[in-house]
Amino acid sequence: MTTPICIPRRAITAVAAVAFVLSWSSGFVAAKVATVDGSMWTLLLWRYLMLAVVLIAACAATGALRGLRAADLRRQATVGAFSQLGYVVFVYASVAAGISTGTTALIDAVQPLVVATLVGPILGLRVRDASWAGLALGAVGVALVVGSQLGGEAPPIAYALPALAMLCLIAATFVDRRRPNDLPILTTLTIHVAVVVAVLAVVALATGNAAPPTSAAFWATTAFTAFVPSLAAYALYWWLIRRIGVTSLNALLFAVAPTTAVAGAILLGEQFTALTALGFVVSAAAVTIVLVAERKVFTPTDDRSKITA
Repeated sequence: MTTPICIPRRAITAVAAVAFVLSWSSGFVAAKVATVDGSMWTLLLWRYLMLAVVLIAACAATGALRGLRAADLRRQATVGAFSQLGYVVFVYASVAAGISTGTTALIDAVQPLVVATLVGPILGLRVRDASWAGLALGAVGVALVVGSQLGGEAPPIAYALPALAMLCLIAATFVDRRRPNDLPILTTLTIHVAVVVAVLAVVALATGNAAPPTSAAFWATTAFTAFVPSLAAYALYWWLIRRIGVTSLNALLFAVAPTTAVAGAILLGEQFTALTALGFVVSAAAVTIVLVAERKVFTPTDDRSKITA
């Protein structure tokens, strides 16, 4: 016999938000590790190919692709091209060019400011005054951390790469949010990953980077990147965007930035100073302000959900 367990929706959302920040941050660290000894195209191809096999099998077992409309397929293919392919390729390219994981994440973290600027005219939503204040404070936090990590050996032009990654994710978010998306997350991710695999296969074959290494380290890294930053992080991204809205979700990217900087310092020996820590505190305060300001807009009326255990 199963026993219904009532869990507050806000608690579920909070846990999901923390898991999103950690899993999204792990993608930057994994990118640094993965590009040390090999081509990013090799790892990315097998990362997404591994994930595609799992997702397609899950869709076959659940019938998640049945009744899929052509319009939804086209729209989600576009979203996947921006959110998975464009974003991830530019992140890996920026890390491979010598930009630290923290700085890459921090440049991406200005996304909420761009989203807040565009969300009104594009999606017809109102950004609250308190949200603007929080987002501005977040920009200060990001500037502090970026300032503490500048001076590396990456050429100045390389800093355009994480900015392009940010723009790709923004484009994907707006394409997805312009019309209601009632597709299951499984269906959405399967379409996204299928598009990525198709493009990466062409690029990897054309550049001679399709053959995978036989080392256990390669396959361990591939499996981790497939199921944590690719599957878990993106599933949480699209789930949270439906639960808390565009502005609140993107505010969480301010938390991703300092989290990545801390992980980079501990795991990769990247620079982390008192100024970096101050930026972390300021960014955390900014996230709190934005989430509190937007809570009334996006909080569900039913505050409890039932999970059968």
